[in-house]
Amino acid sequence: MKPEVVFGLENAVWPAVLVNTSGAVLLTNAAAKNFFGANLSGETANLAAVWAAENGGSATDFLTRWEQSPAASGVLKFKTATGAVSPFLTTVCQFNSDGKKWFVLQLLPNNVTPPAQPATPTVELQALVPGDAALKQKLDCVLQLARTVSLDFNNALTGVLAHTSLLLTKAEPEHPWRRSLLEVEKSAQRAAEIAGELAQFSRQEKEKSRAPAGNLNAVVTRCAEFFQNAQGARFNWKLSPEKSLFAARFDEAKVQQAITKVLENAVESFAANGTGQIAVSTRNVELTEATQDRNVQLAAGTYVCVEISDSGSGIDAESLPRIFEPFFTTKRPPHRGLGLALVYGIITNHGGGVAISSSVGMGTSARVYLPADRTLLREVISASKELRGSDTVLVVDDESLVLTMAETILSDFGYKVLTASNGQKALAILNQPDSKVDLVITDLVMPGMGGRELMERIRQFDPSLPVMPTSGYVLPEDKKNSAGYLQKPFTSTELLMKVKAALVAAKVVDA
Repeated sequence: MKPEVVFGLENAVWPAVLVNTSGAVLLTNAAAKNFFGANLSGETANLAAVWAAENGGSATDFLTRWEQSPAASGVLKFKTATGAVSPFLTTVCQFNSDGKKWFVLQLLPNNVTPPAQPATPTVELQALVPGDAALKQKLDCVLQLARTVSLDFNNALTGVLAHTSLLLTKAEPEHPWRRSLLEVEKSAQRAAEIAGELAQFSRQEKEKSRAPAGNLNAVVTRCAEFFQNAQGARFNWKLSPEKSLFAARFDEAKVQQAITKVLENAVESFAANGTGQIAVSTRNVELTEATQDRNVQLAAGTYVCVEISDSGSGIDAESLPRIFEPFFTTKRPPHRGLGLALVYGIITNHGGGVAISSSVGMGTSARVYLPADRTLLREVISASKELRGSDTVLVVDDESLVLTMAETILSDFGYKVLTASNGQKALAILNQPDSKVDLVITDLVMPGMGGRELMERIRQFDPSLPVMPTSGYVLPEDKKNSAGYLQKPFTSTELLMKVKAALVAAKVVDA
């Protein structure tokens, strides 16, 4: 009898199999079917059909031994659909349902090539105290489930956020639905933050490489436009981005969170129905010697600075030295005094600093400094007419929601859009004699041929074709050879700006 449980691993890119104590297969995910084919199909499928003799003993013996003495992850060998024997790093989780015992086996392809003639045919699993091992197995399952949920959640949010932002670009300021659309966008952005936190929680190996060079102007403009749309004509907004801004390396989601919090404070510095001016600017800063800006000590070097000034109520001299303290606030509940503490933490973790000057009744100025390289980023104007194009874009993603969203938005701005649900179909399109694709956007995590393999295959037969990876969790390993990186979830403007930047850069190289 099949257990009444939510498998939770259907969309995992690694094989996952649900079996009972005798090895009978109850459930498999798409990756398992891809790896093992007919061997795990049918009502009578059994783990024994893919169990390699090199493991020593039978699959049933292994499950019995594991139940008696749970162990941490170990390498086991299985027979794939091609008949080859391959090693997999295998984790096992046990649970009970209706008085019966079930096992979830998750098989992660092992990168270590096993010896041609192993000294002993038995499997060696890491020895732990049984209680600790069982706990570790449960935590492993939770982490992998969290990864899968965050990926699926991000895909769904990508459709919501992108379609909503597209409608907002078309809605007039006084449109009766605009307020509701803004609330939908705000909710989707909050959900995206939660998905990001879930992905960060589930990430077992932290990103070791430096963050990619980002376009700070794009982040600042996006944040300012959000508040402009939300506040209507209440404030006089003055946006002054540096046209030749230096390149800075930063975590786009976190820096966007920090800029948003500073802008939120600027808006809240006015009375409920108050009006005034909010100025947002970016500029390059080159220091030949250490310099002090209020509370910030800046070492000699190159920086980009975001300055956000308002003509609001200001901060009194007594409170100003304490504004970065957690839980200190001059605002009324429900404010908890964590906003500027968060900003301080994000920016200092990037090696930068936050300086704030203010006078009661005269307003406040916040300056965010980030270390930068003395190289210039190519700017892409965010005006709708500048985001239009007529090039052909191939979008590759296993989520139909993402494909439909990308096709809708890009087509609406003049692009010809082709779609593929996996890497194999994408290659079939690219290999057609009359194929003319100017840009490929591919998800990194897909069943079968993933985005990395697709990028490598494209690189082999057409190195000049720009390929932009996208994901809500996995970062591209080779950022130099990709046409930017599109973090899920994204708005319609972010998609259009990334596409335009990639196409412009490709044409400059060709020229």
